Amino acid sequence: MCGIIGYIGKKQAYPIIINGLKKMEYRGYDSYGICVLDGDSVFLKKRVGRISSENSESECKGCISIGHSRWATTGSVCEKNAHPQEYNQFYVVHNGIVENYKELKEELIKKGHQFSSDTDTEVIAHLISEEFKGNLEDATKKALKKIIGSYGIAVISPKDKGKIVVAKLSSPIILGITDDGYIVASDPSAIINYTKQIITLDDNEIATLKEDSYTISKDKKIETIDWESDAVDKGDFEHFMLKEIMEEPRVIENAIQGRLLESDVKLGGLESSKERLKRTNKIYLVGCGTGYYAAKVGEYLMEEIGIIDAEAHMGSEVRYRNVRLNPDQTAIFVSQSGETADNLACLKKMKEANVLTLGVTNVIGSTQTRETEGGVYTRCGPEIAVASTKAFIGQITVLVMISLFLGRQRNLEEKEAKKIILELKNISKKADIVLKQAEKIKEIARKYSQYKDFFFIGRKFNYPIAMEGALKLKEISYVHAEGVTGGELKHGPLALIDETCPTIAICTKDSVYDKMLSNIEEVKARNGKVIAIATEGDSKIKEIATDVIYIPETLECLTPLLSAIPLHLFAYYFALALEKDIDKPRNLAKSVTVE
Repeated sequence: MCGIIGYIGKKQAYPIIINGLKKMEYRGYDSYGICVLDGDSVFLKKRVGRISSENSESECKGCISIGHSRWATTGSVCEKNAHPQEYNQFYVVHNGIVENYKELKEELIKKGHQFSSDTDTEVIAHLISEEFKGNLEDATKKALKKIIGSYGIAVISPKDKGKIVVAKLSSPIILGITDDGYIVASDPSAIINYTKQIITLDDNEIATLKEDSYTISKDKKIETIDWESDAVDKGDFEHFMLKEIMEEPRVIENAIQGRLLESDVKLGGLESSKERLKRTNKIYLVGCGTGYYAAKVGEYLMEEIGIIDAEAHMGSEVRYRNVRLNPDQTAIFVSQSGETADNLACLKKMKEANVLTLGVTNVIGSTQTRETEGGVYTRCGPEIAVASTKAFIGQITVLVMISLFLGRQRNLEEKEAKKIILELKNISKKADIVLKQAEKIKEIARKYSQYKDFFFIGRKFNYPIAMEGALKLKEISYVHAEGVTGGELKHGPLALIDETCPTIAICTKDSVYDKMLSNIEEVKARNGKVIAIATEGDSKIKEIATDVIYIPETLECLTPLLSAIPLHLFAYYFALALEKDIDKPRNLAKSVTVE
């Protein structure tokens, strides 16, 4: 899985495919490939490694092409396993996974088929060849009926010239409509330089693209991408991750714009569900990775502001648990891409139990936004770095507003709601103050950059932030880091604390401040070094912490919007000191579309 791009039209296809693949580099990949058709002539190139050095000048002629950047799932990283996969002149690029590929492969081998790769994708090409009777779309339809799993695919063949056939099931595919043809892609970033007019395929839909027309199984609405093309460029920043961290205050502003009233919030995506939300007696918050940590913050927010029972769950786990689901419950799915496979599988389970399903999503037209019954967009704009930062801030901001919405339906006093809303309106300015300390945080990160083990500790609202900080450090620096609640240190992790294992402690002036001071003392008593994230004006923390990073004072429930920022910066500058590939860390992909 990773990035799909295809073009059919009046222009030379090769440069469009190369540029599209480069735009999707941020998703992470290990190899890439391109196939171009020019009548009966076929150009095929597959390579291991980065596409950055590829020249986008036309290397070959032809106005029909598909390309792919691969992140290995089935089969090792090598040229034969790169896409497009081919059999008998049927060329396929594929995101997703064919769960029954071994059984299908065995059947095909018995029929005399010979395989040249170790991938599940090659099976699709063989199945299409088996079913082909002169029409590529019909053959693709019949082949896909035999597949168990997920797919976003694009198929071309000189045996049925002048078309690209695309199909989708649980893996994103969008069509871009240009003045000179059509672009198919798995990610809007590959399209945005050519058009903002797109059509999003739904599950089980197949489209056939020709030079001047397209057909889909049903009428589809043309949508408009609301990103600007320069939003997927680094500008003057060395890395996308730093650019996105620096955008975090604006993310807060965009998320709240037009949604905050004096003592209430207006969330259009919840209007149709507000009566069911009134009756809801429990909230499930579901996410993966950073999305799960945002959901965990949401759990505390729902309980404290929303005045309702809430539980955060990992999408990869809750779908297998025997949780007691009923129509008086609500599930909120948190995902930057809206394509996270584990979330979508859990979403299906929740819908089957008639649970109200809502989404917190960044990408318009994503599967999550179409499958949920309502939700709220984070309005972050494109996030390119694999390690999510600004999307996390956007998710928390939206979860604060949803919690206020729920609270005002219940017993949250108007005075309390006004206080939170007023602070939420001002908190982006406080986020800017945190970012002004970037050079200081850079110095601290360099100071600790040779350490190999870290603990991150926090309590209550800042416990998920501790986990988020640890995740960011391990994602882009490849050092061991654990996020734990401060109260659990003495129940095991303290055994690992010594002078070689620093602890980053989120110790802000809140309801658990004194408890966190005690936890820091426990670390210091074992000769552990402590980097504290503390509230401005706190002189006591200086006496026990080795280094201190201050954030402005705010309401306890909004602290995560500020305390996460120095941890994002620390991880970035730590990885920079180690000269790591920050935007594209090894073994990771931006959008995880397999379970």
